Amino acid sequence: MPNTDDELKQLRQVLEIPSGQEWEAAVRLLLRLMGEDPRREGLRQTPSRVKRSLQFLTSGYRQDPAKILNRSFAKVKHDEMIIVKDIDFYSLCEHHLLPFFGKCHIAYVPDKRIIGLSKLPRLVDAFAHRLQVQERLTTQIAEALNEHVRPLGVACVIEASHGG
Repeated sequence: MPNTDDELKQLRQVLEIPSGQEWEAAVRLLLRLMGEDPRREGLRQTPSRVKRSLQFLTSGYRQDPAKILNRSFAKVKHDEMIIVKDIDFYSLCEHHLLPFFGKCHIAYVPDKRIIGLSKLPRLVDAFAHRLQVQERLTTQIAEALNEHVRPLGVACVIEASHGG
């Protein structure tokens, strides 16, 4: 996970290379290092496919949680906990770039604002589609809700399986 704004900016620039030549060259190099021939029929389109899949799997870097949570319903009297369970997600572990996936459960107690329920799965995707660890993913979701919705309380639980 990038530690500074400069690192995040640099990562965003790399992820958004229009031609994708650097992505594809890197994948061809990896294939050669594995002992494969990237010109082999079954692998010719692999560099392009990997580029597109990694750009999608890391698309959360290009999403702003504030924009996802910006529209809310103010002055709605609601004093009970709002819960959305079983939000499917998948992510890439930052340690080995292996997938992990599972379900996310989010609950919050509104103060003066509530958000549409569809915002919560979008928020989960925005953070899951980054290089992640499960613990940070949980924290980022809860912190974004606290910062942008300002509920009386929030909880986020993730149940996930790791591929490696």
